[in-house]
Amino acid sequence: MDGIGEKMKLSFVIPCYRSEKTIENVIREIRETVKKDDTYEIICVNDCSPDGVFDILKKSADNDRNIKVVSLAKNFGQHNALMAGYHYASGDVIISLDDDGQTPADECYSLIDALDEECDVVYARYRERKHNLFRKLGSSFAGLMGKVMMGIPKGIEGNSYFACKRYIIDEIRRYKNPYTFVGGLIFRTTKKIRNIDVTHRERAEGKSGYSLHKLVALWLNGFTAFSVKPLRFASTTGFVCAGFGFVYGIITVVRKLCDPDIAIGYSSLMAVILLIGGLLMVMMGLVGEYIGRIYISLNNSPQYVIRETLNIDDGGENV
Repeated sequence: MDGIGEKMKLSFVIPCYRSEKTIENVIREIRETVKKDDTYEIICVNDCSPDGVFDILKKSADNDRNIKVVSLAKNFGQHNALMAGYHYASGDVIISLDDDGQTPADECYSLIDALDEECDVVYARYRERKHNLFRKLGSSFAGLMGKVMMGIPKGIEGNSYFACKRYIIDEIRRYKNPYTFVGGLIFRTTKKIRNIDVTHRERAEGKSGYSLHKLVALWLNGFTAFSVKPLRFASTTGFVCAGFGFVYGIITVVRKLCDPDIAIGYSSLMAVILLIGGLLMVMMGLVGEYIGRIYISLNNSPQYVIRETLNIDDGGENV
């Protein structure tokens, strides 16, 4: 790999939320998979999980100095938790994966070995997704959003399991705003990206931490933080509606002049008013979403707040 020797250091970054029954197996699988020639660190970020995941992580960190724990003061979300983990990642290659065991840690070298001079980031591509229907629909929508809003190359799939070179993470860490979308940060940093097929596993325990509310919030991050296309769409829609309204107004006047007995259509008038009013409200809400996020960013709202760290020398900080 470009700039990476035979012996390299690997940094595994895992955001943890409601995974007390699965995270031990994920850590064990990583330790059993890493080659003897490579050094490694496993950075687990406790995103203020309400279960006993921190106790599990503390026990693991006490038994292995390669396991580092970052505990956040409140739930900041998966992508902000990743940013907290990236802050402490020191490896030549950084691998991001989930805490539920669905991402196959034992196939990490398939991603790592694909990194070369022509590739900076390698995403896993699942032969068959084992998510429920709700998550599959959400993933499909996110993929479409990425292609339309962020210009993700055709044929490339992004998800939470990927390996990337060190300089990509160094660039991502420069982003300090509270609304984080890791995929957007990666795709604006490099276009040298590829997919490698891996197996997606059935969920062993529990259910996904992504509710409809969290998925919508994540999509909004992608919409508003990395693209102005929604605003352009709103402007274009406004011009189109104004054009239709102007033409319809001329037609109405001409028809009335040609036939004074034509009654003014109350139903059609109400339909037009409701349509235009609804579009205006949606567009005003979209603009308000942008302005609100700008306001919060200008107020230096933290991307994450670290309560406690384990096996990390420089202690916690707020970003």
